[in-house]
Amino acid sequence: MIYLYLLATLFFVFGIKRLTHVRTCASGNRLSEIGMAIAIVTTLIIFSDQVNWAVLVAGIVVGSGIGLVLAKRTPTTQMPELVAALNGFGGIASALVAMAEVLKGVAANDALPAGAAARSIADAGPVGAVATLAAILIGMVTLTGSFVAYGKLSGKKLSHPLEGSARHGLHLLLGLGAIALGAWMCFSTGGATTAAMLLLAALAAVLGVFLVMPIGGADMPVVVSLLNSYSGVAAAFAGFVIDNPLLVVVGSLVGASGLILTQIMCKAMNRSLGNVLLGGMGEESVAEDARDYTNIKSAGPEEVAMLLDGVSSVIFVPGYGLAVAQAQHVVKELADLLIARGCEVRYAIHPVAGRMPGHMNVLLAESDVPYDQLWEMERINGEFKNTDVVIVVGANDVVNPAARESSGPIAGMPILDVDQARTVVVVKRSLSPGYAGIKNPLFELDNTLMVFSDAKAALEGMVKELKDL
Repeated sequence: MIYLYLLATLFFVFGIKRLTHVRTCASGNRLSEIGMAIAIVTTLIIFSDQVNWAVLVAGIVVGSGIGLVLAKRTPTTQMPELVAALNGFGGIASALVAMAEVLKGVAANDALPAGAAARSIADAGPVGAVATLAAILIGMVTLTGSFVAYGKLSGKKLSHPLEGSARHGLHLLLGLGAIALGAWMCFSTGGATTAAMLLLAALAAVLGVFLVMPIGGADMPVVVSLLNSYSGVAAAFAGFVIDNPLLVVVGSLVGASGLILTQIMCKAMNRSLGNVLLGGMGEESVAEDARDYTNIKSAGPEEVAMLLDGVSSVIFVPGYGLAVAQAQHVVKELADLLIARGCEVRYAIHPVAGRMPGHMNVLLAESDVPYDQLWEMERINGEFKNTDVVIVVGANDVVNPAARESSGPIAGMPILDVDQARTVVVVKRSLSPGYAGIKNPLFELDNTLMVFSDAKAALEGMVKELKDL
């Protein structure tokens, strides 16, 4: 059976590898699904004499039904929230596995004959003890942290009750308390073990809430990828707890890939991983002059259509506003019209555009945008200066030239250099700031036109007017 586990691992490795490219990500998902099917069947064969088949089948039916409904009904705009929730479910699953093993040990001690020495979790060895503690702690932090992230992604205003050093002091105190409860759990027996375990789970849940609360919405892509890594690490520790090598390997793969993605997100946000782990970055505040503009040139779909008539190159820059307006299909229609007129069309993808890693890729793939039209930031930044028109749809901070300044909330953050194009069209409902809460000098540049409208309505207007030319 170990060879079947090895085969499943290979499917997971190659599946994750193919997820790194837009063109191959769909097949990467298929490979990973095959690997999971092999893993489940193999595990059922190994533990067939210990399985309650009625409970198992009921769980599969109910869980699959819930998953199918969520997948079918969740719109693209709420995909980040769904991903955050799934991270939380992964965390609680690992924590419950470890807690079940602890309760099995307590029950085994209770069944010992009178006078027999009870065994603590620590008696099984340091690896098992640390793995049990870590699976519960990280799993519960992932659960509650993920649902706080879910709330923030949904627009809920969730603020930490403390600030600065007091906040970090609280986090440190909760962390030390969790370690102390873990030690008590590992070296105690009987009811004391159960009590310590439940207190540890509760304290870890509180810690997860407080760790994510101070993080602003602009940093949610970093948080989502980090929580994904946490869920993988918790699963790996759960694998050590139940002595399942495949769970250790798969959890390690998810944990490592999530951590690598977190590093990529941090680089794209110009933040250190230490700041992410400590929390408190990207707190939601708005500068006093964030809406104070004096040189705004507005335009309507008619003027933009006339501008697009006869251009040779256009770059679309999608942002979260595109997802909110569900305008991905209309932007594809406009792009197809331009291509039919002999125009070169590309899409500039910033790593943290949207609310989760790869959000814009998923959104545009839904509209069947060709993979070769999606250009990553590093590849396309040198192309803006040779581009006739850039159309920014619902993006803000990722195109803000203020990032080039020496100080400020987004100072040093890599951005898309859209201001270097001959003409920039920004489709936005208003002059409201992005998540960074600061003014965007791009809106006042001489080569910028502002289209104040819902993204879908504005793009539909451009399509109509361009067809009439």
